[in-house]
Amino acid sequence: MQKRKTKNQRRNFRAHAPIINKFVEVKRMNKTELIAAVAEKASISKKDADSAVNAVLDTIVEALAADEKVQLVGFGTFEVRSRSARQGRDPRSNSPITIPASKVPAFKAGKAFKDSVAK
Repeated sequence: MQKRKTKNQRRNFRAHAPIINKFVEVKRMNKTELIAAVAEKASISKKDADSAVNAVLDTIVEALAADEKVQLVGFGTFEVRSRSARQGRDPRSNSPITIPASKVPAFKAGKAFKDSVAK
């Protein structure tokens, strides 16, 4: 039987977990920056780009909520995946619990998208 970690050992692990990100610079683009980039590329106003980006995102969310698949050829596929019920453990009491079945959104990158990122 595996020896259970003490509270301090668990806390210590969590304290050191963020160190990994210090070695890798991660560049991120938020929604505002995406809207600005779309406005610049399409030569439209930021207001129009905001409407376009929000319309695309809302349409994808509505389609997934209706259990539809959104396939953008060359870019990727948004879909809903079903996760079956499974056994887990309550981290506080270490007692077994049943995690209920759920549906989760998923994205699978298309070949052209993967190839352009790999360059």
